[in-house]
Amino acid sequence: MDITDHLPLTDWLPITKKEVELRGWEELDVILISGDAYVDHPAFGTAVIGRILEDEGLRIGIIPQPNWQDDLRDFQKMGKPRMFFGVTSGCMDSMVNHYTAAKRRRSTDAYTPGGGAGFRPDYAATEYTKILKKLYPDVPVLIGGIEASLRRVTHYDYWADKLFPNILTLSGADMLVYGMGEMPLREIVRLLKKGVPFSSLKTIPQTAVLTPRSEPAPINKNWEDFQLSSHEKCLRDKRAFASNFKNIEQESNKVNARRLIQGVGDHNLVVNPPYPPMLEDEIDASFDLPYTRLPHPKYKKRGSIPAYEMIRFSVNMHRGCFGGCSFCTISAHQGKFIASRSEESILKEVDKVTKMPDFKGYISDLGGPSANMYKMKGKVQSICDRCVAPSCIHPVICSNLDTSHKPMTELYRKVDAHPEVKKAFVGSGIRYDLLVDSYNKNNDGSLDEYMEQVVTRHVCGRLKVAPEHTSDATLKVMRKPSFKHFHEFKKKYEQINAKHGMNQPLIPYFISSHPGSQVEDMANLAAETKDMGFKLEQVQDFTPTPMTVATVIYYTGLHPYTLRPVYTAKSPKDKKNQHLFFFWHKRENHQLIREKLTAIGREDLLEKLLNEKKKAQKVEVIKGRRQGKRRPERARKKRYS
Repeated sequence: MDITDHLPLTDWLPITKKEVELRGWEELDVILISGDAYVDHPAFGTAVIGRILEDEGLRIGIIPQPNWQDDLRDFQKMGKPRMFFGVTSGCMDSMVNHYTAAKRRRSTDAYTPGGGAGFRPDYAATEYTKILKKLYPDVPVLIGGIEASLRRVTHYDYWADKLFPNILTLSGADMLVYGMGEMPLREIVRLLKKGVPFSSLKTIPQTAVLTPRSEPAPINKNWEDFQLSSHEKCLRDKRAFASNFKNIEQESNKVNARRLIQGVGDHNLVVNPPYPPMLEDEIDASFDLPYTRLPHPKYKKRGSIPAYEMIRFSVNMHRGCFGGCSFCTISAHQGKFIASRSEESILKEVDKVTKMPDFKGYISDLGGPSANMYKMKGKVQSICDRCVAPSCIHPVICSNLDTSHKPMTELYRKVDAHPEVKKAFVGSGIRYDLLVDSYNKNNDGSLDEYMEQVVTRHVCGRLKVAPEHTSDATLKVMRKPSFKHFHEFKKKYEQINAKHGMNQPLIPYFISSHPGSQVEDMANLAAETKDMGFKLEQVQDFTPTPMTVATVIYYTGLHPYTLRPVYTAKSPKDKKNQHLFFFWHKRENHQLIREKLTAIGREDLLEKLLNEKKKAQKVEVIKGRRQGKRRPERARKKRYS
């Protein structure tokens, strides 16, 4: 029996006309269009938004992965909604979902039954909206999700290799909700219920709209405005685009942000300030909604959904990340301030997971965007209220940040004590820099206790952490700590393993071709990590995505905070040369590595990487002879072959 068979179909939000009729509904208030398959789980944005709207008393339908290449019948099967269409590309930017860093088309899609590719278009949020506007020109379209959120202003698109205007201009949508959408959506619904026209909703926090450029911005006496360089100026001047980003990032992460206004064509883009971080009862209310935690039964003959299989027995404890890494979009979407759930809400979800028919006793992840940030916040809120820093832990850990790991340790132990839980793993990435005394000067004594708990009870065979690079210069651009702190963490981790007679490998993540990284930096990375005993496997090439510092540097060649030049590998050849050093242990790469090291004058690394001591000395001898008598051309070629 399939695990969905024990529940009535009406436990899911309807995705067909028949399911709408099963509920006795003749009309829907809101129809959601999504690039993902429908999984009724709090880790899937469409389910969250659908349940939030349902909680507001609305009749909701979902059209997951509609066919955009036929007669468009999928977009019309539920008719016209009374209030609006909601559109999202899904849990990932559709271009990241579709293409590798080398711009090669992926053959799988983790958010589709069976993992099959080709069930959503490129730039899905834009394409879906254009279709809806053609079919139902009088129905408002509200866009959200990560693709829309990170494209809310002029942005660089890596796949087209050019600047695009904001996604409202691109798609023709009526409003954009950026970030986590619960709070703005509840306010939108509250006003629509009162009879306020959708077209009048111009001053809701955490939304963006287009207004005629000839008219003043909608009035809100509580907000200060900041004028960004126009889209047209950004097209002409890369420095203007870079300067824009600094202001956009700072305002996205402020408690009391300014409203951003950017000219584009005949319109002004108006980006209203975000809501404050969700309070405990607000985030609990979102996670406590009646999710089935299962894919819709429609998919059971098409195969499992890979992204769901990864998180089906996981529990998310918080949102937000104060790391501010230059290549990461989490803070741009969820904000840098941590919104933590209550212990009660988390334990209630753990209990619900243990009652799932196929649960075997293992929680796959107790975590969040960064696993060990639960309950962390400023000690003095007024200091946070004035802060404009995009990161709370770079270049140093803020003295006002409470980095106690005690709440997490206590919660892990309570989950461990559940009679149906054999093991609860921490599968999310752990910020190792928060766990070493050399970097985290705010140690209240909880770090060692937390590490002991994690290493002995919550590691699933091996622990993954993300130092990302070994070069301090590159790490500074990344907003990551010096690699020397990773050495300290590794030593501490191995000591705990040895103490308990355990052998759990440490798996580090690294990135090549990140802005600031040179070929020599990658060669040093390979040598240093080899010396530490690693053969790297969790590696990736830098992919520019909208709304990150690193992407702005990639496009402009300038750091947005200093406007100074920063080197970035951009050509396929340069990127390949950097990525190559991750795989020094593969014999087929040895000749290329030999050539690259010789070209940059680092023959000394040949011995470290390839164990070529004699060959390295031989190269030095030849190099010295070049300054003396020239050898015949044939002889020289023979010696170098």
